[in-house]
Amino acid sequence: MPRLKYIAPLLALASSVFAQSQVGVQLGGKGVSTQKPVERREKAPDRPPIRRMVVPQSQNQLDGNQALFTVLAAINAAGYDAEINAASTHPFRHALRTELGTKNLESIYQLKRFFKEHQLKDPNAELSQYISYALLINGAPEFDYRDPDMVRPPDATSLEGLSPLLAALYKEANLETYWQRAQPFYDQLIAQYHEPVSRAILEANAFARNTTNSYLGRHFQIYVDLLGAPNQSQARSYGDDYFVVVTPSAELQLDGIRHGYLHFLIDPLGIKYGEEINKKHALGDYAQGAALLPERYKTDFVDLTTECIIKAMEARLDHQPSKVERAMKEGYVLTAAMAEQLAVYESQEVALRLYFPNLITALDFRREEQRMSKIEFASKDGASARVVRPARSLEAPVLTGAAKTLDDAESAYAARDLARAKQNFLKVMEQTAEQPLHAKA
Repeated sequence: MPRLKYIAPLLALASSVFAQSQVGVQLGGKGVSTQKPVERREKAPDRPPIRRMVVPQSQNQLDGNQALFTVLAAINAAGYDAEINAASTHPFRHALRTELGTKNLESIYQLKRFFKEHQLKDPNAELSQYISYALLINGAPEFDYRDPDMVRPPDATSLEGLSPLLAALYKEANLETYWQRAQPFYDQLIAQYHEPVSRAILEANAFARNTTNSYLGRHFQIYVDLLGAPNQSQARSYGDDYFVVVTPSAELQLDGIRHGYLHFLIDPLGIKYGEEINKKHALGDYAQGAALLPERYKTDFVDLTTECIIKAMEARLDHQPSKVERAMKEGYVLTAAMAEQLAVYESQEVALRLYFPNLITALDFRREEQRMSKIEFASKDGASARVVRPARSLEAPVLTGAAKTLDDAESAYAARDLARAKQNFLKVMEQTAEQPLHAKA
């Protein structure tokens, strides 16, 4: 349901901050902006296997979502009761569960069986998989996939077969009436979020020196939810489309929303400069012994690097150096280096999307080795554990023989000293019979 009454105050706030920071921001799903569009920039390549998902252009940037509402209504009726008695659980969740519980519906019986077969031990992971599924489907009446041909993430794929059950429940229980009854509660949550969220996004754009044209072809969407366990902030990215879902909470989930938005800004740069980042991948060895670091950051150095940049940005935005220290102890081992480089970035005028390669080239193996020798990783029980040293040396290998001659030849060629380059290339052919070196020569 469009909430156009929120666009006007968002525009007023955007205009005020834009005048101060000279930064634009797209506000709302209709593409209202503070600047005229400029020529479309080249889009960063999507990270496989996720394809870009089509998002309805009538959607506001901060809104409720019918598919998400229906999915979570269904699992609540089927037995999902995570934190049902928590103080921040929304009253509408209680009301819906009570009313659906009094109905003897075949669709609910089928949903209970489905929910039991797919139930996970971790309640957060359980909610997470249903959120992933909801973000990939349309609303009533069919709840089919937005893009049937896209390769879906594993947690959503595990729920194949849910959509027909949702369609049956929506019709049999007349969920449309519940969706309409929920609108005033969505309006209340959106009213609480819209100004602080707008300001947080504008501050992030000001830091990155972003302009409105940075958004062309990409989409950032926040959904507020009434029916999930409270105090949740979950982010998803599918190609160029980024989502943050927030559930009821005593305090607004602004940190989670901003974190998702910083990913929206930084992830494409990580992909674009992934080759340069991976040249420093040996620094990732330092993170292997961090008990609190998620496994995916131990196996994907580009993801680790972008996460460290985002954590450093958050520390700089909040003027809280202690956040850098905490991130380092959790295993985000490049955060301190990135915070230092961001301070240098702030002293000049180039936008972050252009300055980004400098953050990577400034990483120094020796300096980080010295820094990490003083870090103790936090353990899961709150204690500290000594850092695990890298298994291999971070220094570049010393070249000898034909390898050194080949390196000299390549250096001479790069310097356009063609005579010396030719002489060294021929020398390589004489020094070794190894075919790989002959091919390079």
